[in-house]
Amino acid sequence: MSVPARQIRARFSADTITVYQAYPPEIALPAVTAGGFVAPFKRDRMTWIKPSFLWMMYRCGWATKPGQERVLALDITREGFEWALERACLSHFDRRLHADKATWSRHLKASPVRVQWDPERTLRLSALPYRSLQVGLSGEAVDRYVDDWIVAVTDITPTVHRIRELLVVNDEPAAAALLPAEKVYPLPGRIGARVDASQDAAAET
Repeated sequence: MSVPARQIRARFSADTITVYQAYPPEIALPAVTAGGFVAPFKRDRMTWIKPSFLWMMYRCGWATKPGQERVLALDITREGFEWALERACLSHFDRRLHADKATWSRHLKASPVRVQWDPERTLRLSALPYRSLQVGLSGEAVDRYVDDWIVAVTDITPTVHRIRELLVVNDEPAAAALLPAEKVYPLPGRIGARVDASQDAAAET
């Protein structure tokens, strides 16, 4: 069965969804200890959360890129996640969705959340023909994320390193067995339209 072009796939429960971020140790380790972000994390910068584990691995190079040496799995409330998406603006102009570029630009500047769809990745981090959602939080959205949405913070860097080691020795089955179980996230229709999810991106039953 073909995968819809723009569909959120994530690990989630009835109340939470897991998103990923990568930081240097000086930000990541205090966040794990505190159960949320504390100094030197800066709220005045846009922070990007990613529901796709493999897209996070592509972005951080399996926790090898400078400034992204620690990978965090953050369980946040689904209520908060959907609050963000309901107020999001696409990070690029699309004439299918916006009346004109000026209108889109005003919306982008006014929105505390921006989203973009980037190619999903294979275990070897090659691009797939369908996309994964990235969510950028700023202003009020960052404050809500830090103060209200985060339920748990887990440093998964050891698992990331282990998967990379298994790939180096070409043991793909063992590496794949360590991946988080992700499934289609059931977006309410109005939110799906807001973020330009594929109309056939329905949740698995």
